[in-house]
Amino acid sequence: MSGGGRRRRLLAADFAMSFMWVWSGILLKIFVHRILGYGAHQFEGELIRYSVSILNMFFFAFLSKLTSGGAYNPLTVLSSAISGDFSNFLFTLGARIPAQVVGSVYGVRFVMAAFPEIGRGPRLNVDITKGALTEGFLTFAIVIISICLSKNIGNSFFMKTWISSVSKLSLHILGSDLTGGCMNPASVMGWAFAHGEHITKEHLIVYWLAPVKATLAAVWVAGMLTRPKKDEASAAKKVDARPMKSEKSD
Repeated sequence: MSGGGRRRRLLAADFAMSFMWVWSGILLKIFVHRILGYGAHQFEGELIRYSVSILNMFFFAFLSKLTSGGAYNPLTVLSSAISGDFSNFLFTLGARIPAQVVGSVYGVRFVMAAFPEIGRGPRLNVDITKGALTEGFLTFAIVIISICLSKNIGNSFFMKTWISSVSKLSLHILGSDLTGGCMNPASVMGWAFAHGEHITKEHLIVYWLAPVKATLAAVWVAGMLTRPKKDEASAAKKVDARPMKSEKSD
């Protein structure tokens, strides 16, 4: 497949998966609270919701593998684009992330048309500083985990997806009462756009600026933590070679 054809397929996959991701969250709530009849904070209902959430993340991980890299989260593609070539970085910023945002916007639009009584999506329940720190910390943690998994358990789809899914769910629960525990700017953008809140200071700082900066920091830290052994060995050889050169000069 040509490079242009692969990129068009990626854009289509990003749009479709972002659209589906918004719908999956809504359908999950309808399944647990309306069909099964559990209350908002019933233990059995929460247990079922979290279990189905993990299955849902497995489904989207399979879709990503099936589409050779399709994604619904801008932070996922941004973290890989930072360490790639410059043309891929521009393609990610200029095409893939906008495709994910548009997919989320249309996803929310169709959700609200089908279920007008559905809520407003993630809400910021703390001040901007605490919200930015919360989303930044959650994003930093999940990006670090994702990078380490891809480098250390790259060949095991089940194990990598299981650890990643449980980590995402745990971090989401940790931040759900503060910011919604989103770690996905495109999904939040869909809800914010639907309610005319997509250009507010709260939305831009908490759900875009903080996660993006945290992603950059996480990629840098992960690069230091997962430094290839060959690089370490070559660096050690250079250090050992310096005294030898000085002895010869003497």
